[in-house]
Amino acid sequence: MKLRLDILRRKNADSEPYLQSIMFETDNENATVAFALTNICSGENVTDVEGKPVSPIVWEHSCLQKKCGACAMVIGSRPRLACDARLAEFAAEGFVRIEPLKKFPVVADLMVDRSAVFDALKTLGVWANGEVGAPDRTDETAYEASRCLQCGCCLEVCPNFYAGGDFFGMAAAVPASRLIDQLDPEQRKELSAGYRKKVYNGCGKSLACRDICPAHIDIEKLMSASNSAAVWSRLHALFGRKNRGVKK
Repeated sequence: MKLRLDILRRKNADSEPYLQSIMFETDNENATVAFALTNICSGENVTDVEGKPVSPIVWEHSCLQKKCGACAMVIGSRPRLACDARLAEFAAEGFVRIEPLKKFPVVADLMVDRSAVFDALKTLGVWANGEVGAPDRTDETAYEASRCLQCGCCLEVCPNFYAGGDFFGMAAAVPASRLIDQLDPEQRKELSAGYRKKVYNGCGKSLACRDICPAHIDIEKLMSASNSAAVWSRLHALFGRKNRGVKK
């Protein structure tokens, strides 16, 4: 299998991006984009289609087993994990374009700064300060939410998200859904308030994130559960007080 990799590169955050095309050949039918990048970076005297030397390509990776989400990038116009994108998918076209995620600042080449994702988790306070129970009714939700890789693919396709904005997107909403219904009342109140402000109020419900998640998380189901716990239950309580003539 022989494929041309068109890689959008950038030396650093301040330099101009440029496209470098590299021919890659392998007998491995299961070879992935991550496999190709690893081999190119470890090879000697690698040149592009113009005969120019190819410097090591900067990209982020760790497990390469679809467990960590570090190797997220835009592959063939879709955000994907490099370790889960097989070259054979693009064999018919004879090439594949590889770019960094566009919603985050580029560090160099295919590596981006996704600190906004983790800053959002800090702002929401997505953690428990003590022991929490796991009622039967939340077990399934907690398990589904725990599979989130924090890769940022969902944010890449979200029309409402941009790094540093007020809307935190599903990368924050999914972890929040794991706790909202399990925390004690005081902690739940704080997390729910953050969820309403940073997630619910900014979500346009396009559900573009639903079909792009590499972990295939049922995002719509988690959103429904979180909205019920953080938004509708509160409104129900408020309207119930109002109807009973109780002051807020």
